[in-house]
Amino acid sequence: MSISATAAAQAYAAIAKNAGTAAKATPASIDAQATGFGDLLKEAMTSVTEAGKATDQTALSQVAGKADMVDVVTAVTETELAVQTLVTVRDRVISAYQEVMRMPI
Repeated sequence: MSISATAAAQAYAAIAKNAGTAAKATPASIDAQATGFGDLLKEAMTSVTEAGKATDQTALSQVAGKADMVDVVTAVTETELAVQTLVTVRDRVISAYQEVMRMPI
């Protein structure tokens, strides 16, 4: 399965918006805050971590009887999609690196 970088970025932004971190995931704020690719990756990792923590909180709330099971399933699905998007970006970066290494000098 091939996912374009634009589609991955849009999916990531949608997930972050649903997880309550839209301010960090919008392209305009990424351009304003991040000064390089490393900063962008660091911010993406932080966002995935925060989505995981939100999922944990939702699951704990459901165990305590304060949340609906649908909320838990939705949170888990959002986190899973965020992780898949991050893995796809990682794979693309590795592929680009390998292409650069194959270039003749």
